[in-house]
Amino acid sequence: MSEPREPEPDDDALAPDAEGAAAEARARSRIEGGLLREALDGLRAELRARLPSDERGVDWMALFDSARRRLGSTGMRSLPAEVDEFGMDRAALERARPWLDALFDRWWRVDVSGADAVPRHRPCLFVANHSGLLPWDGLMICHALARERIAPETPRFLVEDWLFGLPFAQPFLTRLGGVRACRENAERLLRTRRSVVAFPEGAKGATKVFRQRYRVQRFGRGGVVRTAIAARVPLVPVAVVGAEEAHPVLFKVESAARALGLPFVPVTPTFPWLGPLGLVPLPSKWWIGFGEPIRTDEVAPDAEQDEILVWRMNEQLRSAVQERLDEGLKARPSIWS
Repeated sequence: MSEPREPEPDDDALAPDAEGAAAEARARSRIEGGLLREALDGLRAELRARLPSDERGVDWMALFDSARRRLGSTGMRSLPAEVDEFGMDRAALERARPWLDALFDRWWRVDVSGADAVPRHRPCLFVANHSGLLPWDGLMICHALARERIAPETPRFLVEDWLFGLPFAQPFLTRLGGVRACRENAERLLRTRRSVVAFPEGAKGATKVFRQRYRVQRFGRGGVVRTAIAARVPLVPVAVVGAEEAHPVLFKVESAARALGLPFVPVTPTFPWLGPLGLVPLPSKWWIGFGEPIRTDEVAPDAEQDEILVWRMNEQLRSAVQERLDEGLKARPSIWS
């Protein structure tokens, strides 16, 4: 789970040309969709000519379309009548609250620190350290914000593109508040008073092995800073202690991962040795610490073009996350308590 960024080799979270790339992708998708519809219409006409309806009026193409739609939704419930423009289903999120509470209170026994310093009743861009393939950290940060009643609207967490490609991951994550990581999505959320949780380490954070735990990686080229300045919202550093031990990665296998479309296949003390059970996170002790907000409304709106200022604020933000991590590690007696 990562900062909003463009799908390019560099891990910069929010490149300024993201809006143009997103518009180009949408236009290309519309063109491809039109060509596909034309091809399907031609196929239907050809098949209807060769496979006419029998005396009972069987429409073979209608049957084929129905079967295709049903297979495409296998494993998913029917879509709710009302979801927001990013796919979050409030009813599904409310049904998941007891499960999230159990993880928060009993499984990981999460302690929250520094919430009083977070600006209330206004959107913020929360920037956190990242770990693990699955977005437990994003879910728990958003759950902590909801329980503390800090954000004016349900906070949203950003998710890497490759994670949405996993089977059934996209409908599950989007219904609970996950959003594809890109600048356009982040700014739309912030401008509609919805706080965003970003992970500017990107894949570098998710792929850290256990010996590198809690060492904050580079925050790209300052994408989160540029987005916060453009949206005129504060940056809030967040440290998550405990997520590194929920799925401690001993080493990673990258050759097999590429065939699956993953950044790596993790080898942990339980996975793949226990099969699917090895994906169950370990009950480590968690601590979520919010740092002092970094204001962006005091700089000029066009300051996002100032490379030196952006770099300085980016390093200030990364250092704040690392300092809060160090505090949390010292305060935690052990991994499990």
